[in-house]
Amino acid sequence: MLLPDDFKASSKIKVNNHLFNRENLPSHFKFKEYCPQVFRNLRERFGVDDQDYQVSLARSPPRWVGSGHRLLLSADRTLVLKELSSEDVADVHGLLAHYHQYVVQCHGQTLLPRFLGMYRVSVDSEDTYLLVMRNLFSHRLPVHRKYDLKGSLVDREASDKEKGKELPTLKDVDFLNKNEKVFVEEEQQREFMDKLKRDVEFLVQQKLMDYSLLLGIHEVERGEQEEEEELEEEDSAGGGDEGGLGGPYGTSPEGLGGLLNSYRPLGPGEFDPGVDVYALRGAEGAPRREVYFMGLIDVLTQYDARKKAAHAAKTVKHGAGAEISTVHPEQYAKRFLDFITNIFA
Repeated sequence: MLLPDDFKASSKIKVNNHLFNRENLPSHFKFKEYCPQVFRNLRERFGVDDQDYQVSLARSPPRWVGSGHRLLLSADRTLVLKELSSEDVADVHGLLAHYHQYVVQCHGQTLLPRFLGMYRVSVDSEDTYLLVMRNLFSHRLPVHRKYDLKGSLVDREASDKEKGKELPTLKDVDFLNKNEKVFVEEEQQREFMDKLKRDVEFLVQQKLMDYSLLLGIHEVERGEQEEEEELEEEDSAGGGDEGGLGGPYGTSPEGLGGLLNSYRPLGPGEFDPGVDVYALRGAEGAPRREVYFMGLIDVLTQYDARKKAAHAAKTVKHGAGAEISTVHPEQYAKRFLDFITNIFA
């Protein structure tokens, strides 16, 4: 049973390294783990084994992803490490007790980010804060189309520069302009929306806003074709995966994405719901065979003085009735849910 002090606790390690791997490791560094008992309990409730977590997190170096250099992806692609500011760390601490209670109440069945650990790494007096979460996307099925949806239409179109990227993050206006739809069975849609409404109600209670639904779409036939081309390339190059990740989808035999626990190989478009926890299978009879990955991101923004000022400025610029993104948490939630309800076919 967790105690109030567990939500304030931390553990620290100081390392003086004079011998081991001095070419790549600093001679002095410090490591701090925030609320270790709380996050261990959260991992348990999310069905994450501690040993698998440690292997996924630390066996091989993670790599930077995205343009802002604020996100790291674990080598097996099951974990995302988000770089935080010290203010963000304070926000997580302020939310953590409520978040933990909510995860207990919903038995870990949530579309919220699955927070698994929070750390500070200090090297040469420079602090880096990291929040570890489950990867919303698959560790083995590549995403071919990606949307960040807030339910607002003002300034919610991807820039030309963004659209020029190999996998651009498109937005609400792009979603509508492309006549995009999510094709899932009615029962799946109902369960998803029930979960989303419950999560959003929690965010409203915490006066949180500006969150998004991140939607990733895997095209099954395209994925199958890419995999065949990759295998052909490997064969012509003499085979062998020197990187030890089993190709770009991270089929590591250990860690959270480990395949030793799989009873059979996964075919095209198939996934293990215990690993790809945000995945939904496309409906039978849909125009294309697709797998969808959907969950909430960026949930730490409080409706504080800065948001109120931004809301006032945007209202002056766009008019009181405009669909701007900075509104009160209740308004934001209603508009967000109205929009997401209509993304389904």
